[in-house]
Amino acid sequence: MTQEPIFGAGWFDDDTATFGDRLAGAREAAGLSQNELARRLGIKPKTVKGWENDQNEPRANKLQMVAGLLNVSIMWLLTGQGEGLDGPEPVVPMPGGVEEILGELRRLKAEQGQMAEKLGRLEKQLRGALSGTGL
Repeated sequence: MTQEPIFGAGWFDDDTATFGDRLAGAREAAGLSQNELARRLGIKPKTVKGWENDQNEPRANKLQMVAGLLNVSIMWLLTGQGEGLDGPEPVVPMPGGVEEILGELRRLKAEQGQMAEKLGRLEKQLRGALSGTGL
């Protein structure tokens, strides 16, 4: 079995990274702190922190400003495709089996997101059903 590098061309791909990951990477590559980016955008630093932590996303006008300030495309920020960062150079080979483990972790993360959405819908249905009973 050949050992694959930890960092590859897909470092910022949609399967590997979130919007917040790509935003943080582009901000760091531009040499800006969260506070500095927030100041340049005219927003609060906690807003940038929320974006980078994937707690919320910027509106279209702010997204366009962010892409311009960080010299990446809007498409790259959203999907990892297009003009953006390549990611760090490979430095350490992965031990055998790590790729499979990472794949399983990604699959479980996607399933967890789907389950959370389903749970939210079911809770909403339950609240609706209970509100009609007076409980």
